This record gives sequence, structure tokens and C-alpha cells, in this order.
Amino acid sequence: MTALETRLHDALVAGAEATVPAPDLFARVQLSVEADLARRRLRRKYLSWAIGALSLLALAIILTTRNIEGRLTMEWWVLELITAAVLVAIALWLGPFIKRFGRSYAADVFRANPRTGKSYIVLTDIVYYLIFTAYILFTSTVDPPADWEEAVSRAQLQVVLIRIGGILLIIGVLHGFNLLIMPVLGRLFSMNRRLDGQIDSMD
Repeated sequence: MTALETRLHDALVAGAEATVPAPDLFARVQLSVEADLARRRLRRKYLSWAIGALSLLALAIILTTRNIEGRLTMEWWVLELITAAVLVAIALWLGPFIKRFGRSYAADVFRANPRTGKSYIVLTDIVYYLIFTAYILFTSTVDPPADWEEAVSRAQLQVVLIRIGGILLIIGVLHGFNLLIMPVLGRLFSMNRRLDGQIDSMD
């Protein structure tokens, strides 16, 4: 070893000996292991959803029938079921995705009162799933309109695209509004907490 390597080795060894392990090191390692397990469970969940979507597609193909000309056709209600399943899959995938990346943002906004931030995230989750459920129920078709055919038509495909694009637009607008309004709410809650503290100190 050269002199430089020797000095560097000695400095590193001395620094390691002088370093005191953090008291919460085990807890942090345990949390990282639990987070890794949660990510693995999430990947398995996504895989199961993908398998379910492929199974639904295979079922839709099985339910198709041949018309007189020998072309493959699909009953209109089959596409309705597929559309509803796609909307549910989007809700189940998009909700945890937004929540995963929104926790840190909410923690920064509500850093003065983290319990309020956690409650806010839970309440927004409830609102999110209520909006998705209401949208799916409102846009579902039981009796096909007059411009639809017994088989899937262009008019029905247009409605399906509008339904999927509509829910993505609604969630995007509401999510953007939530990002803008959350700092204001965090500021108000912080001010209320400081005012309460001042009133208690005066009493």
C-alpha cells in the first residue's frame, strides 16, 4: 500500500471507531424491511390485477359470436361489463398510487400537526372512492339507446372512450385543486393551533 492509501485507511478506521451507532438503527432497518415487503405485496397485487384483466379479456372473446357474414361481433352488454371493470381497475390502481406519493406532500404541509394530515389523507381517500363509485353508477347503461345496435357499434365505443376520459379528467381536476388548497388548509390549521396555544398560555 502506498502512503496515501495507508493514511486513507487509517482515517476511515478511526472514523468508524469514533462513530456511535444511532439508537434507532434497528427500528429504521426494521421499517425499511417492512417497506420492502409492502412493495413486494403491492407488486403481487398489481400482478393479480393484470391477470384478472387478461382473464376478463379472454372471457369477452369467448362471449363474442359470429354474425351471418362470418365476422366476429360482441354483444353491447359485454363491452359495458368490460368498461365497468376497467373503471374499477383504474380506481384501485390510481388511488394507492396518488396516496403513495401524496403522503410526503401532506407531511410537509401539515408538519405542525401531523395527526390532522393523516386524517386529511383518509378523508380524501373516502371522497376519491365515493366519486369513482358514483361516476361508474351514473354512467352505466342498462337499456341501450336507440342509436346503439345489438352488437358493439361505433357510437358505443365513443361513449366508452368518453366515460374513461371523463373520470380521468375529473380526478385530475380534483387532484390539482387538492394540491392547491392543501397548503392553505395547512396554514390555517397551524394558525389555529398557535392561537389555541396563546390562549392557553394567557389563561
